[in-house]
Amino acid sequence: LEYSVILISDAGSPLISDPGYKLVQFYINKKLHVTTIPGPSSIISSLQISGMAIDSFKFLGFAPKNKSKFEKFIENLKKEYQTSIFFVSSHRLILCLEALQKKLNERKISVCKELTKLNEKIFRGYAKEIVEEIKQNKKNVLGEFVILVEGEGEKSNDLEKINSSVDEQINKLLKKYSLTDVVNIVHKLTNISKKIVYKKALEQRNE
Repeated sequence: LEYSVILISDAGSPLISDPGYKLVQFYINKKLHVTTIPGPSSIISSLQISGMAIDSFKFLGFAPKNKSKFEKFIENLKKEYQTSIFFVSSHRLILCLEALQKKLNERKISVCKELTKLNEKIFRGYAKEIVEEIKQNKKNVLGEFVILVEGEGEKSNDLEKINSSVDEQINKLLKKYSLTDVVNIVHKLTNISKKIVYKKALEQRNE
């Protein structure tokens, strides 16, 4: 008799959030044919709508629950040159975003809520801004979440481009516009990396 065995999961795509790979390994070792049925993936979907570079990315699974492992997880994100993507449960969303705000607030992030569902919503920007936006409505923390963090990218000499003239420009703009608007305006005028402009503008605002 011939049988077809189908592996399904109640946690999204099989093997992404469950240990199904052990079953796949078992059948491969038995020299049996294993194939897949293509379907929607929150990983790919979130990458496509994040607005970030996705020619290279790293999927990290769920953010660790253990405090020390979680702190190391966030610290390691600082070293990534490519876009990082991971899952976080709804009750740990704010905790995770506040950790990103503390350690990587110069990096852009994207928080994807309930992808492909009725209550789908995407939050884009810097961690501080996203935390403030999400806290405005209790419903924002309900659902399934995918978080993407911008990579460090190539090293550049952009910091050297910020001379006294650009410094003065940033200072004047900060008196009239929000931090995000200042970053966008200066970036368009000078073509200096937004991350560098943000860092400089943040320093000036906090002086």
